[in-house]
This record gives sequence, structure tokens and C-alpha cells, in this order.
Amino acid sequence: MKSLAENQSAVLTLPGGDDQPLSIRAKALVFNDPRSRELLDYLQRLGPADVPVLIHGETGTGKELVARHLHRTSGRKGNFVAVNCGAINENLAESELFGHEAGAFSGATGRRIGWFEEADGGTLFLDEIGDLPLSLQVKLLRALQEQEIVRVGSRKPIKVDIRLVTATNVDLEQAVEAENFRLDLFYRINVARVDVLPLRDRPLDVLPLAEHFRDRYCLRMKIAPPMFSEAAVTALLDYAWPGNIRELENIVHLALLVATGKVIRPEDLKFSGGGLAASRHSSVGSGVPRLPQEVIREQIQRLFEVPGESLFKDLEELLVREAYTWSSYNQVRSAALLGITRNAMRTLLVNHGLLKGR
Repeated sequence: MKSLAENQSAVLTLPGGDDQPLSIRAKALVFNDPRSRELLDYLQRLGPADVPVLIHGETGTGKELVARHLHRTSGRKGNFVAVNCGAINENLAESELFGHEAGAFSGATGRRIGWFEEADGGTLFLDEIGDLPLSLQVKLLRALQEQEIVRVGSRKPIKVDIRLVTATNVDLEQAVEAENFRLDLFYRINVARVDVLPLRDRPLDVLPLAEHFRDRYCLRMKIAPPMFSEAAVTALLDYAWPGNIRELENIVHLALLVATGKVIRPEDLKFSGGGLAASRHSSVGSGVPRLPQEVIREQIQRLFEVPGESLFKDLEELLVREAYTWSSYNQVRSAALLGITRNAMRTLLVNHGLLKGR
């Protein structure tokens, strides 16, 4: 296998990633695995095409890094503006997207430029597009069709030139069938599709990524980079990585803190139980890896046989309670773990009696 140094030109990193220690986003992406190299070739051709792109992939696989690469290769001179649709305040969503004039609503003391205008001449990246409220989907579709926006509190249309790149970790076609996503908007954003594979499906990327994170953290810690033992390399390659690249970064970081000497050994790699259960050599029966989601799906189907009167509430409370406990009762960390905002996490904690309301 080639070393990371030989593949340095094929490493994508997230700008300012070190400023967001609790983010669940992937902060680096490499293209060492043959399937990843195919993706890179496709991105190189797609970048200058200037068509809307929909990126699909699990959380932590590097969707934003792919979007940034598309922007860099597009030739566009404007900004790359990234927006997490799951964190949008629905009451202020239109203002955040399109901007507002002074006095447009209570608290609007001055004019504000929205994300569309900020990305004029560049790329607007809407992450987790499936979380966008239906009411806002209509306005987004109109802006894309007309290529113009109107600030809240104004009647004057403003022409904008953006390239739209969206991303999701859910099946939008199923969301359309469930009437949670507009079919016309789906067709508008799904002109070109990019599928980012989970880390378990591109195993030759694992070691270069591990070396990248090791070297980066060693530089920050001002220590000499230790080697991965052969047994540690085997453990890294055998693990199923349910948390993808972000989980790999966390495990390498912790290994550097607990390792003694100049070698990282298997006991220094603190894998999660779910990932070990799904590892290649830990599978039961036919030997086919079983993901945590598959085990959960089976247990949910068992619950459907005797659902009781509040199954959804019970499952939601279980997920919130376990995440809160796992994160040592820290709201920010538990919100990051679940991929939601702190305000949303606080609301769930209050609703389930785990935190007193104001």
C-alpha cells in the first residue's frame, strides 16, 4: 500500500476543522481505495459542469468535503457557503436564505444579506436537505427556477448566480413517497448524483486516513508520530466503522493519548461495541457483516408485535436518555452525537423529563 506521503495530492481537508472539536463531520478524505479513485475521477469531470449535484452518504463520510472539491474545480470565483438545513430556525428560515430589510419583522434592526446573495457567483451547499421544512422547500424551488430572490420586507427581486450542491443521508425518494419532500424540488436538485461510500466499503482508505490524523494530532501535541503495529493495522482494517471517518479520527486521537512508547497497539484502539459486532471477522453465521442498524431494525420489528400505546415516545426517550448518559450529561456533546442542534437536544431532554424547563 502506498504511504500517505505518496498520496498527499489526493487528501481533502475541512478548513477550520480544528475549531469544531464536537462536530460529527468528516474532516479529511483520501482517495487511495480503487472505489474512491473512481469517485475522484467522477468529481473531476463533474466539477466544471455547473449542474446541480445531490450528494448521498452516511453521516461522517465526507459529503461536505466532496462539495468543497466540486466548488474548487468549478472555476467559480464566488464564495462557498455551507448551510446545515437541520439547524435552520424555521421562523427565521426565509430571512436566513434570502435576507431581510430593516424593519421587516420584530428584531430586524438592519439589512441582512442571506445565504443566496452570499453565495452569488459561487456555490451554495445545503447539507441535510431532507430536513428542510416543506414550507421552505416551496420558496427554495421558486428561487432556483427564477434564479432570483426577494429579501423579506422587500418587493424588489435580486438576480443571483449560484451553483447548488445538496447533501443528504436519507433516501429522498422515500421522503417524496412519504410526502415529506417535494417531488418537483427533488427533480430540480437531482440532476447529477454523487454517492459517497461508507468507510467500511473502501477499506484501503482506512490506513492513509489513520496516518493523516495521527500526523496531524502529533503535530499539535508536539510528539514524534508512533508507528501502527501490524496487529493494530489488522484491527483497523477489520473494524466496520459505523461512525465512518469522524469515528476513525476520534479513535486515532485517543490512541495517541493512551499509547506508551513508539508503537500504537490494538489495546490502544478503543472501538465501540457496535462496530466490533459488525466487523468482518466478528460476524456470525454466513460471515456477512451485520450493521448496528440491521440489529436495531430486527428488534423494532419485534416491538411492532406488541407496540403498546406510546412506542415512538418510548424509543425517542430511550435514544435521548442513552445519548445524554453516554455524553456524561453534556448537552452539546449529546446533541453532536445525535447530529442535532443543542436547542433541539434541550427540548427533547425537557419533553422526556431529563431536564427541567425554564
